Amino acid sequence: MILLAVHDTLLAQIGNPSPEAPPVSDKFLQLVRYFTWFVLLAGITAIIYAGGKFAWEKWTGGGLDSPKMVAGAMIGGVVATSAGTIMNAVIG
Repeated sequence: MILLAVHDTLLAQIGNPSPEAPPVSDKFLQLVRYFTWFVLLAGITAIIYAGGKFAWEKWTGGGLDSPKMVAGAMIGGVVATSAGTIMNAVIG
């Protein structure tokens, strides 16, 4: 009976903790926002570059390698922007 009371008391204290941000989380989240901004900027730049290269290849009659670059940049953008959702699905 005493063991049961101690067990219930400990579970009541540990049972449902409220989430609390770590002390330095503001700076870390700011760094993550900067990194996200950089990844999106890099993706937009890659799509613009690949589009220009595609036009150049089409105009000069060269080989068409740039559609793969456009597709790769778009797939990379989808993965980069959905990384949070993917991690929530895996961890949560």
